[in-house]
Amino acid sequence: MKAVIADNLTKIYPNGKKAVDDISLTLEQGEVFGFLGPNGAGKTTVVKLLNGILSPTKGICKIFDIDPSVNPVQVHQLSGVVTEHAQMYNNMTGLQNLVFYGATFGLNTADSNNRALDLLEKLELRDAKDRKLETYSTGMRQRLSLARAMIHRPKILFLDEPTSGLDPESVLSVNNMIKSLAENEGVTIFLCTHQLRYAQEICSSYGLIADGVLLAAGNLEKLRSMIFSGMTVSIKSDLFPKDISSVKVGENYYEVNVKSEEEIPHIIKRIVEENGRIYSVITRRLSLEEIYFTLIEKRAEGKEF
Repeated sequence: MKAVIADNLTKIYPNGKKAVDDISLTLEQGEVFGFLGPNGAGKTTVVKLLNGILSPTKGICKIFDIDPSVNPVQVHQLSGVVTEHAQMYNNMTGLQNLVFYGATFGLNTADSNNRALDLLEKLELRDAKDRKLETYSTGMRQRLSLARAMIHRPKILFLDEPTSGLDPESVLSVNNMIKSLAENEGVTIFLCTHQLRYAQEICSSYGLIADGVLLAAGNLEKLRSMIFSGMTVSIKSDLFPKDISSVKVGENYYEVNVKSEEEIPHIIKRIVEENGRIYSVITRRLSLEEIYFTLIEKRAEGKEF
C-alpha cells in the first residue's frame, strides 16, 4: 500500500488563484520525501489537501488508501503535522502539553505519560519537562512540537521547516530522529522546506515545486538524469590538451564534463603525455540546488524537461 497518492491534484481558491496545479506523485512507506520550493510555491496547500483541511478542486489524494476529503478523522489518526509555528499551551509544562495531546488521540494517561517521557528524552527535553512552555526557547518549542506530532505514533509525519530556529546540536538530534523513524519504524516523512542543501543531506526522494506546479519528482539520480547524468571534473594543471573540450575557470584551473569516471584516466594520461603537471583532480555531480534552478530556468524558457 502506498503511503501517499496524489493524482492530478488541483486546488483553485475562490479568488481564482490556482495554488496547486495538476500534481501527481506517489510515496512508499518509510520514504523521507523532501517537498521543496520557495514560500508561496504551494507546499502548505498540498499538505492541507493531504490532511483533509482543504478539499481538492480537481483530482484525488489518498493517505494509506484513505481519502482525506472523505475521512479526515481517519487520516488524522495516521498522521502527525509539525508546522513552523505550532500552537500549544503556554501555561502548561512540556510534559502536560504532550499528555494532553496524547489524550486527544485516545491514549490513556499512563501510555500518554510514558510515550511523552520517551519523546522528551530522545529530543533532549527531559530536564525541561516540568517547566511551563512560556519559558521555552524557540528551538525548544520546535522540538516539543515534533514530540507532540509523534505522541500517537503516526504512520506519516508532515514536517514544515522542522529545524527552523534550532541550534546545530538540536538540528543533529532532530535529523537523527527523522532517520530513525523512517529506517527503524517505517514512518513516512513528508518534509516541506526551501532549504535545498539541508534536504539533500536527509531526504531519500524529492519533489520540486514552483508556482503550484510539480517540476520533477524522484531520487537524486533520477533528477540528475533530467539535466546531466554525468559529472564535472575540475583539474588544476599548468597545461590542458586543446583537443579535449574544457572550460578554463581560473589560473591553471579547467573543468571538463564527463559521462562517467572511466573517462578521467584518459584525460589525466593526455595531460601527462604533453608534460603537464597535475596538482589536483576533483569530481563533482549536480547538487539538488543546481537541479532546481536549472528546472526553473527551463520552465521560464518554455522548454520540456
